[in-house]
Amino acid sequence: MLKTHIGDCRKILPTIEGESVQSCVTSPPYFGLRDYGETDQIGLEATVEEYVETMVEVFREVKRILKDDGTLWLNIGDSYNAAGRVGHGTRVGYKQGTNRASAATVDNCRPSVTSLKQKDLIGIPWRVAFALQADGWYLRQDIIWHKPNPMPESVRDRCTKSHEYIFLMSKSSRYYFDQEGISEPCTYGHEAKYDNGMNGHHSAVSSQGNGNSTRKFKKSGNKERKTGQERGCPEGTGSNVCGSVPWEGLTRNKRSVWTVSTKPFNDAHFAVYPPELILPCILAGSRPGDTILDPFGGSGTTGKVSIENGRKAVLIELNPEYGKLIDQRTTTTVGLGI
Repeated sequence: MLKTHIGDCRKILPTIEGESVQSCVTSPPYFGLRDYGETDQIGLEATVEEYVETMVEVFREVKRILKDDGTLWLNIGDSYNAAGRVGHGTRVGYKQGTNRASAATVDNCRPSVTSLKQKDLIGIPWRVAFALQADGWYLRQDIIWHKPNPMPESVRDRCTKSHEYIFLMSKSSRYYFDQEGISEPCTYGHEAKYDNGMNGHHSAVSSQGNGNSTRKFKKSGNKERKTGQERGCPEGTGSNVCGSVPWEGLTRNKRSVWTVSTKPFNDAHFAVYPPELILPCILAGSRPGDTILDPFGGSGTTGKVSIENGRKAVLIELNPEYGKLIDQRTTTTVGLGI
């Protein structure tokens, strides 16, 4: 089940029951990047401080709505300072008679921060992350979204940007996180090292069947967990203190750099993140049947991925036209915002 509210998330979030969602997966409008043509929209604040304050206000309500073991997965990009000149940004709209997004350049859309020099990288993601941390969130990890096909940039005095941040934050120090649900295949680029038993750290186990060889690697250690005294450790030591913990398998804990290509979606607005990017967030941060929140619903990718994986979803979207896109992409109940 997916429910979409049309309206300003700052007005709708306070109406949602506290501790009613398990996880929030979202990407707010980036500072000074696009004009979505809505009054009092987030992203076109006069100063970066005002933008960060708005983010704190929004996610303070999100924290109230999250269950105590809930998580926030926040995708946010950076901006360069255009202080001292009028810049051009992108205004997002819809071509008449279609749902396909179109753009028109508008003045005064590029960010201008008087305290920074022209061309300075503003550091928006970390400014927001530290502000949320100061407001009570646990800042657990910065995840790098590596884009193999980044947007071309006509710059010659720096590298082309090919990454964004996803911040994992939690409401409490202990929270739900399905590590195995997003585990990734092990890579054994130096199998010869393990075959030779170098340093005694690993051993390779081969099995033959039907002429094919399969390989599984085991980490050194006792086959079964034992208490400290059973291992001959000094009295008072814990069960995991003395000796190594056994491990074997074909998967490993997911790494913090996620390589996901951007993909065009003709019927959606410009800021569409790939479903493959947020799938690990949803799988790790929730159980089947849990509710996922996205206060910046956009074209509905969070809702689509959530319901396709057995979750419920609550989306909030300011632009009514985007609400129509969400309706087209998912089976949804649309509610009016305040």
